[in-house]
Amino acid sequence: MSLRPAAVLPPAAAFSFILLGLGLRLLGHPTPATAAWTAGLYLVGLPLVARTGLGALRGRFAADLIAALAIVAAMILGKPLPGLVVALMQSGGEALERLAAGRASRAVQELEAIAPRIAHRRRDGRWEDVPADVVRVSDTLLVRPGEMVPCDALVVEGEGGVDIARLTGEPVPKAARPGVQLRSGSLLLDAPLILRVEAPASESLYAQVVEQVRTAQASKAPLQRLADRVAVWFTPLTLAVCGTAWALSGEADRVLAVLVVATPCPLILATPVAIVGGINRAARRRIIVRHGGALETLARATAAVFDKTGTVTLGQPEVEAVMTVAPLDEREVLRLAASVEQGAGHPLARSLVRAAERRHITAGGAQRVVEAPGRGVSGMVEGRRVTVGALSLIREREPTAAAKLDENGAGAPGLRAYVAVDGEAGGIVTFADRPREGADRVLEGLRRLGLRRQVLLSGDDSATVASVAHELGIREVQGDLLPQDKVAYVRRLREEGELVLMVGDGINDAPALSTAEVGMAMAAHGGGIAAEAADVVVLEDDLGRVVDAVAISQQTMRIAYQSLAAGLGLSLVAMVIAAFGHIPPTMGALLQEGIDLGVILNALRAAK
Repeated sequence: MSLRPAAVLPPAAAFSFILLGLGLRLLGHPTPATAAWTAGLYLVGLPLVARTGLGALRGRFAADLIAALAIVAAMILGKPLPGLVVALMQSGGEALERLAAGRASRAVQELEAIAPRIAHRRRDGRWEDVPADVVRVSDTLLVRPGEMVPCDALVVEGEGGVDIARLTGEPVPKAARPGVQLRSGSLLLDAPLILRVEAPASESLYAQVVEQVRTAQASKAPLQRLADRVAVWFTPLTLAVCGTAWALSGEADRVLAVLVVATPCPLILATPVAIVGGINRAARRRIIVRHGGALETLARATAAVFDKTGTVTLGQPEVEAVMTVAPLDEREVLRLAASVEQGAGHPLARSLVRAAERRHITAGGAQRVVEAPGRGVSGMVEGRRVTVGALSLIREREPTAAAKLDENGAGAPGLRAYVAVDGEAGGIVTFADRPREGADRVLEGLRRLGLRRQVLLSGDDSATVASVAHELGIREVQGDLLPQDKVAYVRRLREEGELVLMVGDGINDAPALSTAEVGMAMAAHGGGIAAEAADVVVLEDDLGRVVDAVAISQQTMRIAYQSLAAGLGLSLVAMVIAAFGHIPPTMGALLQEGIDLGVILNALRAAK
């Protein structure tokens, strides 16, 4: 990360003028030296004073107010060197804050960029490509494999699998057939569908997600810097000491000396230096913190909200159990099912084949394989007719087996694939999206760091989400949620006084990530919109990095507070001495720079 020229110029100019003046002094030219310092003071100092004044007029009571007063006093009293030293400190602090600040989130632009732009609409018996935003209710659309559904619509013809993970987080595609409603943003996987539009693109679910991210970002209150929070009491105290110095002596130089030594360099420098160090330390752990405010806020988080699928779970359902019907045993059911599923693209099919491989079961060759998109597959294996899939498919093709399988599978939890062999019940394969290894330790680590309230939210069905929450020891859980429901839950937590960290990985999490005080995206596999909407991005597929991020933020802020306490304490002592006339302005500026050096050296520990 590097500073832009506009950020480097003010501190570099101030430093150059100071060196120029010192050089002229050493050559025995005091008047040219004073002229150089005066030019530098006005060139660098006036923009700083103007920005501070405008901020004050807008009600922003910031830490740089004392620095601005010191610069103005130096101009009025003709003491350019101490004023220029203060300007150097102030402009350097602002440059460090620009370094600590990340680029603004482009979540809304990214969301809008991938939104479907074109719809295939039927008109006068033929298909025409039209902009998605001109489609109206009751229009008939064609959606091809690999395309995104442009509007909320009802399937009227065709069958296929639809990826809805970006909307709900569910890892298993939805079976689409006539009568099924599809939401905009769903991705068609394998077969074309004919849809009837139920809502225009501007009112569809995808448009609502975009608007929710936009609204959340616009309404998110700007974070108050630590320096500004401390300045609320330090600035009036400084002005009181200035007033006392004037009352005791009537000497303007004493007032300037107090302002110079009171210039809150620890406030302006300590926090940015520590935060830059903390951001760099996090980056070495493959954790990208977009701006310093996120690091400050993360250190104070009290509640952690997690998405389920792909965040605390692997996002890939695996075979959990195989229930068989005699005379078949578990190995035979897996062998026959894996044989017909070998060529299928459905995630559960791949999981079933992996389960057979892990058990060293060799799948046989299958002939006459017929896939029902989103529902299952059937074929011939060694002369035996095998059907694997949803219970609805078994009822349709093997009604005798369906009755037995329905009886055996009634009330069983989780995702299931039913197996029929030669028209008879063969078995039921149950799948589960397992929690990540060590997820329970991650949650315990967050509790030790102060995030005692933990919540699991998901678009997956409530029973599955509750099962995962129970396994991890999370008591607060909600399933069957749409993106706006997650936003509402996060807002409720904030209204209850919690400072919320939201951790997610998909487009369905983006609005909630933007709404939380700190959004953290798990982006090992790209991250997409979630990464753009988040304040913190984890680049490793490791949930433990969430604990690392919180620990780094807390250590960084501890160091910042230590620097502040030491620096402000020394400044207060120097203010009292200056008020009694024992520290002239120039010496005060140099003394303050010595305090700054100690503060910066301490703050640099945050990078280790």
